[in-house]
Amino acid sequence: MVRRIVLASVAVLLIGSVLLAVLVHPSWWVLAGIALALAAIAVYDVVQKRHSILRNYPILAHARFAMESIRPEIQQYFIERNYDGRPFDRDTRTVVYERAKGIHAAKAFGTERDVNEIGYEYLIHSTAPVLPPSAPVTVRVGSSQCTVPYDIALLNVSGMSYGALSPPAVSAMNRGAAMGGFAQDTGEGGISRFHLEGGGDLIWEIGSGYFGARDERGRFDPARFAERAALPQVKMVELKLSQGAKPGLGGVLPGPKVTEPIADARGVPLGQDCISPAGHTAFSTPREMVRFIGQMRELAGGKPAGFKLCVGSRAEILAICKAILDEGIYPDFIVVDGSEGGTGAAPLEYSDHVGTPLTEGLLTVHNALVGTGLRKQIKIGASGKVALASDLVKRLIQGADWTNAARAMMMATGCIQAQTCHTNECPVGVATQDPKRYAALDVADKAERVARFQKATTAEAMQILASMGVSSHQELHPDLLRRRISHTTTMAYSQLYDWLDEGELLAEPPRLWASDWERADPDTFHIARSVLR
Repeated sequence: MVRRIVLASVAVLLIGSVLLAVLVHPSWWVLAGIALALAAIAVYDVVQKRHSILRNYPILAHARFAMESIRPEIQQYFIERNYDGRPFDRDTRTVVYERAKGIHAAKAFGTERDVNEIGYEYLIHSTAPVLPPSAPVTVRVGSSQCTVPYDIALLNVSGMSYGALSPPAVSAMNRGAAMGGFAQDTGEGGISRFHLEGGGDLIWEIGSGYFGARDERGRFDPARFAERAALPQVKMVELKLSQGAKPGLGGVLPGPKVTEPIADARGVPLGQDCISPAGHTAFSTPREMVRFIGQMRELAGGKPAGFKLCVGSRAEILAICKAILDEGIYPDFIVVDGSEGGTGAAPLEYSDHVGTPLTEGLLTVHNALVGTGLRKQIKIGASGKVALASDLVKRLIQGADWTNAARAMMMATGCIQAQTCHTNECPVGVATQDPKRYAALDVADKAERVARFQKATTAEAMQILASMGVSSHQELHPDLLRRRISHTTTMAYSQLYDWLDEGELLAEPPRLWASDWERADPDTFHIARSVLR
């Protein structure tokens, strides 16, 4: 709509000024010249493919780029007024955009961060750095019960459903994944044709709606699941218990938004409300959940099967561990989603106040698996505001084996953080189902940006490791990450947190874990209130 208005306005201005110059006075040719220049700019904006916002907002969007050219001064204006740049800080946005564009991210005059601020974290470098790995690093996911393990990259596309993302955004991320040799998590909205057309590896996420694997009543359908899981692009299957931005909350996709492609991907009726319940119907206890994951792996032909959650009670995690031990069924992986994880639409109170942050969630899951002797069987992924190479390295130190990024991948696809995802009015066509808006997003160009961002970020992570004096991410340890806890004291992660020994919970639970271990029940998720944490 805006594009048409701008083009029509420029056309009217050009024609009107020419008529005035011919019929009234030659001085109107000046305005005609300006109108002609504006028309040329508008045509170029609509035809070019690098900037979606220019295609949707010809001429007008140049004001944004003009503001960017004096960004430091503008940022200082907002900083002085306590604007916090909530989605991502300026440095993070700059690095993501520049890596996606193939520009080497550098900065003059050092850090703007207050290194004396309480909570500031930093990585420890070595006076004897080593050479970084020459080839991309992957992690093998698959327990001893998995017959088709998958080698996953250190940075992948986190779960974002088709429906939340536009068709070209999904396609661009998938093509980028194919180019860069990493994976795309489908989100719980099912496998759409846009996930398949790029040839990229997929992690198929199954949520409480069982989209793409449900019967007419909305319950899990083993036959439909097996059919879709057999697709060669599907490399892992993932059960979603909760997501970081709104843990414990379901959702409704209104009927008018359930278009033909969405209905096909989700296996739901066209034009009817599509409901995602808060809880699952396929299981109701940790023990049943573990059995269900084992069934998923069997139906998927031996491909890795695991689950994703935002951590709640530590006793619940321990209950799951007890269920795994009792049943003898190993999930191949667990993806920990931090409460800082993003979504297109979530209640503000949930985003700000519900769920465990990624650091605490990772440490809980990692130590629970180590303490129960399960860590060697089960890999851990981390998602939740992962964007930079330093984020990746920190998460590996905190217990993850690989990371997933959502917002950063959206930004690589062209997102400008307009924060209008829930309005269907995304100005760059990334998070909208409006064909007029997403038509501006060029899939080929954005796919290259996604691939470049992932490659540059993982390469920088390996360079950071080399600067820390380690040759492999497997050599990282908690002493290498420090946090300022007061204006005069910094502590390593090895000192800040309890790190359990292999099988320690099975032998003699330490005092701070003993209460949760005792209360953890593999036959219920409803754990009694903790008396000691």
